[in-house]
Amino acid sequence: MAYCCVPGCRSFSRQNKDNTSFHKFPQDRELQKKWIVKIRRDIGPNFQITKNTRVCSKHFSPECFSRTLTGIRKLKGGSVPSVFTWTQQPNERKTLRSQEKWHLEEEHEEDESSTKDGPSNEECHVTEMPNTDHDYCVEPMTTEEKLVAAQEEISRLSAENEALRSNQFGIQNFMGNPKLIQFYTGFPDYDTVRAVFLALQPTAQSMASWAQVQRINQTNQHSLRVGFQAQHLSLFNQFFLFLCRIRLGLLEQDLAVRFSVSQSTVSRICVTWANYLYFMLGSLPIWPSRSAVDELMPEYFKALYPKTRVILDCTEIRVQSASSKVLNSETYSHYKGTTTLKSLVGISPDGSMTFVSSLYTGSISDKEITKSSGILNLLEEGDAVMVDKGFLIKDLLDEINATVVIPPFLGPSGQFSHEDLAHTHNIARLRIHIERAIRRIKEYHIFDRVIPLSLAGSVNQLWTVCSILTNFHGPLF
Repeated sequence: MAYCCVPGCRSFSRQNKDNTSFHKFPQDRELQKKWIVKIRRDIGPNFQITKNTRVCSKHFSPECFSRTLTGIRKLKGGSVPSVFTWTQQPNERKTLRSQEKWHLEEEHEEDESSTKDGPSNEECHVTEMPNTDHDYCVEPMTTEEKLVAAQEEISRLSAENEALRSNQFGIQNFMGNPKLIQFYTGFPDYDTVRAVFLALQPTAQSMASWAQVQRINQTNQHSLRVGFQAQHLSLFNQFFLFLCRIRLGLLEQDLAVRFSVSQSTVSRICVTWANYLYFMLGSLPIWPSRSAVDELMPEYFKALYPKTRVILDCTEIRVQSASSKVLNSETYSHYKGTTTLKSLVGISPDGSMTFVSSLYTGSISDKEITKSSGILNLLEEGDAVMVDKGFLIKDLLDEINATVVIPPFLGPSGQFSHEDLAHTHNIARLRIHIERAIRRIKEYHIFDRVIPLSLAGSVNQLWTVCSILTNFHGPLF
């Protein structure tokens, strides 16, 4: 049984005495919208278009129909209902209501006569109530009801949006979990990460990406009005993304999926933040004064080597082999047996990172890197430098009236004296802290893999940033 979905219309197929036909909604979206507007209905919980949704022929003008060769009346394509009670003159409305009343009374009389006379040979039809899923007799919603429904929908969508935001990968998800904060960033807790970010935020808001800097140089502009932006990521989550990249060594494609951004956006964020932090952290005065070193020096250093200013050691990271044989020979390290980049690292006696050099090719010697890194310009007269046996820098330190603390070499006798053994043991026991400091840097797992040549432009920045960030990880011992 079919029912007309026009508000106020009572036509249904059981009452089909005037050859009323019932027509489905068109498949064309635009034409379908016109039908919905004309019949004054809104798609919602009280009205849904299904295969059973019909509009009766009473609401179409006669010119909307045509006859087939067999005489069947057919609705023309593109027709729109236009005949309604609210579009008719008062007299026409009265006539239409009288016709509907006459049809209902006639149907009621037929039902009574069939009850009195009993069942006839003809089939008895029982009029069914309309399905509650398609109650088309509901009056259209008022403006106030539409406003309330819209407000409820907005509230629902806002709650859904907040739920999706809370499930999105970001630093806000780990605020109360220090272990995960340390896992993803290397910082001991959320408060430390936030404190570092707040210190950087005033300048980070106006930092420019490398692509922006290139465009500025090309157009001869000298200022930026808008800082670097990355789709919908906040500045804090950009910082968090960069920390995840260097701390865990996550691939750019993985980070793109986690943060719901493109892979090119991840690449731009990492390069931009690497250059920015290299400039900002590199400007920090991490080299302490002589008085500061003496004040923070542990007691066992004071007892054995009180003049120690810095503990030095070199470390290497693997790098992709170059196609150039000259460059490949320069980066080849005989100590590691592969192509590497080499850096000189220094800590104060209390364990703080106080010096990190640029990355040099792996073939450079410890003495040459000490001479080229600039560490000699920072030392003062009377300072002592603790190093391993590979650092033959006594002649370099003599020029600035500094001394070297180094394990003794085996003499002509072929055997160490008791004093040499004690000296070697003490130096080894104190110099082990530089190995622990280097291990902290290597815990930034971006250096676990072979550094590709595509990162050659930013690997020095990444190494320096990771080295200085270890000072925010708490005491070394």
